[in-house]
Amino acid sequence: MPPLTRPTLGLLAGLLFAGASQLHATQVTPLDAGWQFRLLPGTPQAAKHPESSAWASAHVPGSVQTDLLTAGKIADPFYRDNEATLQWIGLADWEYRLAFNVDGATLKQDHVDLVFDGLDTFADVTVNDKPLLSAGNMFRRWRVPVKGVLHAGSNTLVVKLHSPIAKLQPWLLKQPYALPGEFDSAFGDEPKGKQTSNYVRKANYQYGWDWGPRFVTLGIWQPVRLESWTDARLEDFHIAQPHVDADKADLAAEVSLQAGKPGPAHIALSWTAPDGSHGETAQDVTLTAGDNTVRLPFAIDHPERWWPLGYGKQNLYRFHVDVQRGNSTLASADRSSGLRSVELRRDRDQWGRGFAFVVNGVPIFAKGADLIPTDSFPERTTPEQLRKLLTSTRDANMNMLRMWGGGYYQSDTFYDLADQLGIMIWQDFMFGGAITPYDPAFRENARIEAVEQVRRLRNHPSIVLWCGNNEVQTGWESWPDREDFKKSISTDERQRIENGMRELFGSTLREVVKANDADVPYWASSPSTDFDGEANVLNDGDYHYWKVWSGSEPIEHYLDVAPRFQSEYGLQSFPVMATIESFATPADMTPNSPVMRAHQKFANGNGNDRLLLYIRGNYGEPRDFASFVYLSQLMQAEGIELAAEHLRSARPQSMGSLYWQLNDVWPGPSWSSLDYFGRWKALQYHARRFYAPVDVVPIRRDGHTTVHLVSDRTAPFKAVLRTRLYDMAGKRLSESSKPVDAAALSSIAVGDFSDVDLLHGASPAHSVASFDVIENGEVIAHHLLYFGLAKTLALAQPGLTADWHQAGNDLVVTVRAKQLARGVWLDFGNIDATLSDNAFDLLPGEHIDITITSTAGAAQLKAALKLTSLVDAVQAQAKP
Repeated sequence: MPPLTRPTLGLLAGLLFAGASQLHATQVTPLDAGWQFRLLPGTPQAAKHPESSAWASAHVPGSVQTDLLTAGKIADPFYRDNEATLQWIGLADWEYRLAFNVDGATLKQDHVDLVFDGLDTFADVTVNDKPLLSAGNMFRRWRVPVKGVLHAGSNTLVVKLHSPIAKLQPWLLKQPYALPGEFDSAFGDEPKGKQTSNYVRKANYQYGWDWGPRFVTLGIWQPVRLESWTDARLEDFHIAQPHVDADKADLAAEVSLQAGKPGPAHIALSWTAPDGSHGETAQDVTLTAGDNTVRLPFAIDHPERWWPLGYGKQNLYRFHVDVQRGNSTLASADRSSGLRSVELRRDRDQWGRGFAFVVNGVPIFAKGADLIPTDSFPERTTPEQLRKLLTSTRDANMNMLRMWGGGYYQSDTFYDLADQLGIMIWQDFMFGGAITPYDPAFRENARIEAVEQVRRLRNHPSIVLWCGNNEVQTGWESWPDREDFKKSISTDERQRIENGMRELFGSTLREVVKANDADVPYWASSPSTDFDGEANVLNDGDYHYWKVWSGSEPIEHYLDVAPRFQSEYGLQSFPVMATIESFATPADMTPNSPVMRAHQKFANGNGNDRLLLYIRGNYGEPRDFASFVYLSQLMQAEGIELAAEHLRSARPQSMGSLYWQLNDVWPGPSWSSLDYFGRWKALQYHARRFYAPVDVVPIRRDGHTTVHLVSDRTAPFKAVLRTRLYDMAGKRLSESSKPVDAAALSSIAVGDFSDVDLLHGASPAHSVASFDVIENGEVIAHHLLYFGLAKTLALAQPGLTADWHQAGNDLVVTVRAKQLARGVWLDFGNIDATLSDNAFDLLPGEHIDITITSTAGAAQLKAALKLTSLVDAVQAQAKP
């Protein structure tokens, strides 16, 4: 587990006020040190756990679970099957307290506010024993005036946190029905089909998912502070982008502030372009006492626009605003933003209705994955971990992440990094698939949440879509448990539920985006047709495909569908052995040991049998547990590669490939390509290749292969397609070449072959075809094609060798193969190393140079290196 560190997931906090240096500017006093916590006295859990009933030191931001871990009162939540023993924490009520000093200068200010950027989730707040706030939404900021209850010297702040399950369950069990949710608890704390998570605005995944544990957190999970001011408090500073093109950016600075008294003011705006040039504008205004919003239209000629990765620079402008009265600066703020236009293009064509992101007028094929939360305990994620995550995204040639709606809105740091790296963000609102209540109070709570989050995040050019939810509509329309539920209620009640969902996702959230971030499109649900019809259809909108894996269909069935945009599909795998060893003992190392089943959340622990189904069907029987782990990664990588390249080859019919999922919340088997520690699985290495700007894609079906040249380049180019056939020992059996013309932003069929054409009488089991795209003498895309499942091929021991040398400051290992090597994997055990390549096939006689970066020395790395290929991992079988 990563070390507990100071959290970095605060919302907007006091950063907007950092530029204000005048006496009466907003003063910010962080309340982040000196907190204590305990089980709330007089509750059933306090009687059962007296060891946690005494006051102990707490971290804010943080959670009860991590505070207990730091205090040594619980074991590592991720180790073995400890999850089951820690469920009582989320069923208990807790209390946090802080003694803090307030000086006379603070109390002389006209306004003093207590601000919580996030409370998890049901919380009662008192200051000096006076009740001030009852909170009920994890995703909202809570601001309350406290001047009247503070006094000079020591003050006491108390936050009582109530178990969301214990609070809601008695009410829910009295209701005529419970709305369909997601995953029932495996620990008996909620009756099956009676999930409380639908009814509370809290991160759904913390109640357990099919890739993560159940840790129902409580805590002060975002920063807390006092804000004091007299003349003005600047609440928000936004750069709206009504129109941006290559010639001109028509913009507007929107400044929201509270004024202490009415009167004239001067708003001065300045900006610095990426090239260092400057501009400025100003406006005189008359402020009223209370809330004010000022809009300053301005324009920038020939803007340096922000581009997604692979299409141009990630240019960012810096904006500064001062609110002045006379010679005093009442408030100041700084903002960084990129200028770009975003369109969700839905033209009608021969395939139905399209779904394509268009940035600055350029249609972008979206290449990426779905992002889940970064930890079961969000406060543990550091900026360094986020940078590693997003750098790995960029390094795999991904240009988009879909932030899935069952988690939480990420930190400002995350979006800043996405802006800098050119990673487009599809941003779900935090609704993860459960059917939502239709009462107005729930909807209003969600509306306020949405307003706050959109206003916080809207200046990030990386956000290119706001989406209402994940799978709510398609679940309601087609999932078996929802079908049963609909039959169990009256027609009128069913209509009320449907109308409530349509109101929330089709109207309320849409209007929030329209009013606060009109430059970015809104989409009602994923998958959907934006309420234009049935969800999850191939000819309109986005599509989630789960017949492979969830439906146990063969991997080749990925080729059966070419939706307009595939925003979910996936295959599971285990992480590397070093990660498995972080939570398991040697005695646990079998696929269906109790500990492996505890960490396998798909199908109540039966997901490892699904993995074995696919491994055996494609590769054969694993030799041992380590081979099972290796084969799971190879299967996942090769399967997702087939699907992703098929989607790219179908451009422009398909315009997006987002596989499920990029990352993990804890160590264990899942659909991720990066494990909990950020280690690359085989899929992440394959993604770097199948998401490359130029790719050659041979698609073989029923003895026939079509070769596509796929290009994300914005200009056409000329190249040569070279086709060769080898036997497994490396003998070249045939070779041909032909010129090809690659169009800009396209997929072009450049070859059409039957097996007879390619094999020329050679044995399919003993042969491999190689396709290369060559530009100016350099191979820019390469792909091997096999003529059957891996277990049908006549693979021999490849005779892999590794030679080490220093190339400048780089440590390089050269890998060679005497015979065809399938699925070569370099592993250094418990030594962490970054590799320039891994998880590749190697033709006989060829070699690959791999740069190794590690804190370990060359001798240590050389001694630890283990080379594995497919034949090492499967039990011997009869030769084809």
